[in-house]
Amino acid sequence: MPTEPAATPWKLEPAPDDHPHDLWALGADLAPGTLLAGYRLGLFPMPVQDELGWWSPRDRGIVELDAFRPSRSLRRSRNRYEIRFDTAFEEVMRCCADPRRPHGWIDEPFVAAYSGLHRLGWAHSIEAWDEDGLAGGLYGVGIGGLFAAESKFHRRTDASKVALAALVDRMRSTPDAGRRMLDVQWLTPHLASLGAVAISRADYLVRLSDALLLRDLFVA
Repeated sequence: MPTEPAATPWKLEPAPDDHPHDLWALGADLAPGTLLAGYRLGLFPMPVQDELGWWSPRDRGIVELDAFRPSRSLRRSRNRYEIRFDTAFEEVMRCCADPRRPHGWIDEPFVAAYSGLHRLGWAHSIEAWDEDGLAGGLYGVGIGGLFAAESKFHRRTDASKVALAALVDRMRSTPDAGRRMLDVQWLTPHLASLGAVAISRADYLVRLSDALLLRDLFVA
């Protein structure tokens, strides 16, 4: 079972339904208790210039598990990779944080914070391996029936997509799959092609409250 950290000293609140912006608040910290409190309220952290921002998109991207449709080429690519869970969390995160990637924002404080959350059992990596090593993957935060995907990377073709498909398969395999939620923050054309949709902040918070009641996906 994941270990519950000390409660955050910060007063965090969910963004109201009518808040007009995706950015909701600035400040607080990246302590484990603060991170978990944020995710439980539908928030996630990303820096805003030199400050820590807490985001709650008006239109939230989620992958509908039943609608996820990997392409024919992606189904073929699955055979090239071995999927592993939580065997190289920090390596996955550091690959996602590679400063050569465009629009990179994951810095050392974020790596340290999420690695600590991983050691407590709340952050997870889904990894695609081949004969040359770690080929791609993604990491995120799992709380009950929520998996909040944070970032992904690939070194070889389709590796991160195969990792995402493996995560969807794992979430689908549970008896309460219809209540689980795979959060991808913002909808992109690529994610839309795989079955992701955008839902309102209000709908997201309703679904989140139900998902948090479920058994953690990574608890045996």
